[in-house]
Amino acid sequence: MPESPRKAVPMDSITTTSEPFPFDNSYARELEGFYVPWQGEEFVHPQLEIFNEELAAMLGLSLDLEKDQLAAFFAGSDMPKGAAPLAQVYAGHQFGGFSPQLGDGRALLMGEVVTPAGKRFDIHLKGSGPTPFSRGGDGKAALGPVLREYLMGEAMHALGVPTTRALAAVTTGERIMRTRLKPGAVLARVASSHLRVGTFQFFAARGEWDKVRQLADYAIERHYPDLAKRDDAYLAFLAAVSKRQAELIAHWMQVGFVHGVMNTDNMTISGETIDYGPCAFMDAFDLNTVFSSIDHHGRYAYGNQPVMGRWNLTRLAETLIPLIDPDNETEAINQATDVLADFVSDHKQAWLTGMGQKIGLSGIAQGDDALIKHLFDAMAADRVDFTSCFRALAVFLRGDQGPLTALFADQSRLNDWLERWQRRLEEDARPKVDIAMEMDRINPLYIPRNHLVEAALERAEEEMDLTDFKRLLSMVTNPFNRQAGKEAFEGPAPAEFGPHITYCGT
Repeated sequence: MPESPRKAVPMDSITTTSEPFPFDNSYARELEGFYVPWQGEEFVHPQLEIFNEELAAMLGLSLDLEKDQLAAFFAGSDMPKGAAPLAQVYAGHQFGGFSPQLGDGRALLMGEVVTPAGKRFDIHLKGSGPTPFSRGGDGKAALGPVLREYLMGEAMHALGVPTTRALAAVTTGERIMRTRLKPGAVLARVASSHLRVGTFQFFAARGEWDKVRQLADYAIERHYPDLAKRDDAYLAFLAAVSKRQAELIAHWMQVGFVHGVMNTDNMTISGETIDYGPCAFMDAFDLNTVFSSIDHHGRYAYGNQPVMGRWNLTRLAETLIPLIDPDNETEAINQATDVLADFVSDHKQAWLTGMGQKIGLSGIAQGDDALIKHLFDAMAADRVDFTSCFRALAVFLRGDQGPLTALFADQSRLNDWLERWQRRLEEDARPKVDIAMEMDRINPLYIPRNHLVEAALERAEEEMDLTDFKRLLSMVTNPFNRQAGKEAFEGPAPAEFGPHITYCGT
């Protein structure tokens, strides 16, 4: 563990305030040595800018408190009774290069809550100040990236994609230096856990196999309890994580999402999307779409995400080999290799099923893979807007060809595909209007359009006005139902917006 000019805080000496959070902190209790107890920065004037009351209710938080008290909690300046704030340690491959020690450099796990339904979630603060893992950084966050993560997480949740979610966004009263001075902020986010592939890598890289085993046992009990008593529990654990990630990445592809920074420290064991940095939703369909300013070679391009998912899972498998078969490394490697091969088929099945539903197929038959690829080839050739195209297909089924044909420059290529598609739909006994209705339930009309996101974040940072942000948030959290007078939220960026570029870090 690193040394720090600030000392680690003994867990039993952390100052807390008596408030109704149903904490039960298994990570702090069961994994000593996997974290450093820590407290957030003492911000003088934190302000609660936005609070997710629906999520708070789901978590069972009875937060009938003054806004100033909530702001202090979610900034990390104060801790409610029962909290166990700590900075987690992990490692990670970042753009292919291994960093043996990363960790929560600007974040704290406040604690875990168990909901009335019996589900366990982390409450995690991002931007709460430096920790022993900050590596020279200030440990803080600017308002724009905090709001971006809030917006993206809630949009993904509304789309049905497994994700961390946003509980609150707080401004700190400070101005912090990035490219220029910007208002400081903290995000309170919620996840099933913050266990990452990189958490396993940290201890495996040090040869601390007892801790790898301890971590695996904890992860199994928390996320895959049905596996705990199996003789092959660790191999089954790898298979379960692999399947969840295969399905998650298929979800991303189905909504045109590019994560942008699929490092191993950004891949969760729970199968949730985490760390919305240089991410964005694709407008014009292109498998090579990249938004990150530093991804010069397309490592994390839209179409490369399944490949990188398997690469990351291979790194997880490497940490589990001594657990899978302590007596026969060769056999353990062979078994893990078979699991990783299943990732390919699991992802393809999830992708094909989801994409089939997007074009109105009730099930997958031979030739459907080629049918979907034919559509994507036509979309790529004319740089057709991904989200608009699938909505226009449903309109076409209702008898209006205009919105769909307007998207394609090459009508002959489109018509060839439409003939194949309509022949395929004839195999389905459902009326076309019913198929169109089903398509509208899974194909969003409103996504976080890049030009709208940037405009809303700029206004928030420059004017401390969240009006545009809240309006956009309301649209993307109700993505399937058309709202009258909201046409400006439907389409891609105008040509003058130019190529969209995003940046790592907050």
